Amino acid sequence: MRSFAAETFLDLHDSSILCLTMWKHIKDFARPSVLGAAGWAAAVLAMTRMSVGGEENKGVEPAGHDVIETKSGLKMVSIPGGEFVMGDNHGSVDAKPAHRVRVDGFLMDQTLVTQEVYQSLMGSNPSHWKNPKNPVEQASWTAAAKFCNARSKEEGLTPCYNTNTWACDFAADGYRLPTEAEWEYACRAGTTTTYFFGDNENALKSYGWFQDNSDAKSHPVAQKRPNPWGLYDMAGNLWEWCNDYYGAKYYQASPAANPRGPEHGEKVVLRGGAWSSSVEDCASGSRNCDERGTTDVCLTMQSNGFRCVRRANH
Repeated sequence: MRSFAAETFLDLHDSSILCLTMWKHIKDFARPSVLGAAGWAAAVLAMTRMSVGGEENKGVEPAGHDVIETKSGLKMVSIPGGEFVMGDNHGSVDAKPAHRVRVDGFLMDQTLVTQEVYQSLMGSNPSHWKNPKNPVEQASWTAAAKFCNARSKEEGLTPCYNTNTWACDFAADGYRLPTEAEWEYACRAGTTTTYFFGDNENALKSYGWFQDNSDAKSHPVAQKRPNPWGLYDMAGNLWEWCNDYYGAKYYQASPAANPRGPEHGEKVVLRGGAWSSSVEDCASGSRNCDERGTTDVCLTMQSNGFRCVRRANH
């Protein structure tokens, strides 16, 4: 029979797989009569470092990543360079094959760009659900790229986007949209499971807004738990624009180092899922796409938003 303290802690986590995993580890080395209620509670707390969302994600450290505050007020997380397995052999066709990729280090916004920051810099707010703390939505890909350039100029950095061709200068030190590889690398944060919190889809409600808990609308940023690297809303709330053109078969020929997508395309990549998404669409390897919009009057869906990245300081 479990102690009261252990029972209470497991109930708070609301995850049957997590409970069973921790219970298995604990019962192998101790009995309630030996540890007592307090000891069992401490043991259960220790076991949460081994099991997240019902699957082991050993070696993932949520701390130790530098966070800086930019002039806009948005915070950025320092993402270290490294290798990871991109894609999902158990996912949709366009997420296959899973393949090893290396990306250089970069800085990424800790949250989606908010409406108050967007309006302060651009002088307008295209969003359907007006709330200063909500992420900006209905901003097209080109509007997001223009925001990146404006933010760069505001901070004395070199803009990345050529507004005639929309080509991105990756050597510039200004803001841009993340490549698809950078986005998935940052989302996974060292994990190899379906979601950055494990394989248990029932845990998604603690980490993101999606069709089962969103009340059919977007929500203020950073209201749910972050991923292991301190990034918020990487699953749900709004789909996030990436820099890359979308290619359904791109993974079959993707380069191993810093892939940047096809050279041409009709649509661009979106990642992460949204308030209207299923649990499957919020998986770390799930892909989506949309037209980028080429004029100022173009609006995109109420489920699309973005966050910025820029080069790491050397």
